[in-house]
Amino acid sequence: MARYYVNKNMQANGDHEVHKTGCTWLPNPENRIYLGDYSSCDPAIREARKYYNQVNGCYYCSNACHTQ
Repeated sequence: MARYYVNKNMQANGDHEVHKTGCTWLPNPENRIYLGDYSSCDPAIREARKYYNQVNGCYYCSNACHTQ
C-alpha cells in the first residue's frame, strides 16, 4: 500500500498528476490533495477524477497510469 496524492497545480497540458509518497516530484503539502492508500495507481486515478477532469499518473512513480 502507498499513499497517493494529486497535484493541485496543473501541468502545461492541463493534467493534474497523481503521485505516491517517496516520489521525487511529489508536490509540497500545500499543493497536493491526499487521495488515500492504495495497492496500485488505478484507484488513486479514479479518486483524483472526483477533483479534476484531467488527471494522469506521474511518469516516475505511477507509470502504470501514465498516458502520453
